[in-house]
Amino acid sequence: MQKRKLGKSNLEVSALGLGCMGLSFGYGPPVDKQTGISLIRAAVDRGVTFFDTAEVYGPLVNEELVGEALAPLRAKVAIATKFGWEANPNDGGKWNALNSRPEHIKQVAEESLKRLRVDAIDLFYQHRVDLNVPIEDVAGAVKDLIQEGKVRHFGLSEASAQTIRRAHAVQPVAALQSEYSLFWREPEQTVMPTLEELGIGFVPFSPLGKGFLTGKIDADTKFDSTDFRNIVPRFSAENRKANQALVDVIHSFAAQRKATPAQIALAWLLAKRPWIVPIPGTTKLARLEENLGAAEIQLSPDDVRALEEASAKVKLEGARYPASHAKLVGR
Repeated sequence: MQKRKLGKSNLEVSALGLGCMGLSFGYGPPVDKQTGISLIRAAVDRGVTFFDTAEVYGPLVNEELVGEALAPLRAKVAIATKFGWEANPNDGGKWNALNSRPEHIKQVAEESLKRLRVDAIDLFYQHRVDLNVPIEDVAGAVKDLIQEGKVRHFGLSEASAQTIRRAHAVQPVAALQSEYSLFWREPEQTVMPTLEELGIGFVPFSPLGKGFLTGKIDADTKFDSTDFRNIVPRFSAENRKANQALVDVIHSFAAQRKATPAQIALAWLLAKRPWIVPIPGTTKLARLEENLGAAEIQLSPDDVRALEEASAKVKLEGARYPASHAKLVGR
């Protein structure tokens, strides 16, 4: 698979990474450990060198899974993980409290290194901006970890352009990870000009619209009780029905290219900028192979324009996050 550099950083990774969250958390029951290990190693066999996890996924168990799967393959891969959450004693120990205090960041790094079975974390993201801690202090803590050799690169997730600039002035930001797809294009206005100016890579999560752009979800789809999409307004049955028009647009483009809707959605992201590295997730080998096929599809500027013009005619319904999550993004 082709490689890409995340902005001006020297972090070079496969053009498509693997988001590992769904193996343990978020989209229904976790897979058994051996299935998860097999899928991650299958991705390496197919040229993937970039793997994304976080301490909060599980919590903790996703990092352990990724660490065990990639331990024999460490020299071939880059592993990204995230800090910034902790258990909330006021809410039954749920991991929904933000904590990006420098001493906590450093403690999390030590624990993540052990779970991931690595000597250094390739890319260490702040998972959500913590308004109780100046971003300069966060960047300074990661800078210390980089100087100690425990972290190689600093990242942010769902941060605003202003926050990115402030952090970057203290410790260069290698990558921003935020939601971006044909289902959610707001970053084109809010952060991408800043990323381009500063030479920061962009790692879109949910590049397939949390599965919606694959064409495998419709108004009648029933999600598992543990599936996060149950509380996402955009995934109400009524909104799925309305938003199906976008999938129909992508499906027609895919038919012309003898590709799948998922492949066209990913190829569109790859065509947008050379410093964009999407991280689709899956629990199934067939879906992994389908997604990786997107790297072979070259969309021309005319293809991109036509796809955007057609999709822009669809009025998408529903917020991308429930209110409790929405307040944590773009800060």
